[in-house]
Amino acid sequence: MSKHTALPDSELSLAALRGDCARMAPHWRAPMKSAPAPVKPSLISGVTVPPLSARLIDAMSEYGD
Repeated sequence: MSKHTALPDSELSLAALRGDCARMAPHWRAPMKSAPAPVKPSLISGVTVPPLSARLIDAMSEYGD
């Protein structure tokens, strides 16, 4: 009689997938992200914000501060 209980196919497949991912992870490297260059405020023009959106953004600081 075996001491081990057989895993259902779905759990066995998940375990195999996790193992495959763990082995492949060192091969997947994300490229270094460069910070975008800042834009001078004088170059920003024509941006309009609807009053309701401005009120919404203004009120958000109450929750995040």
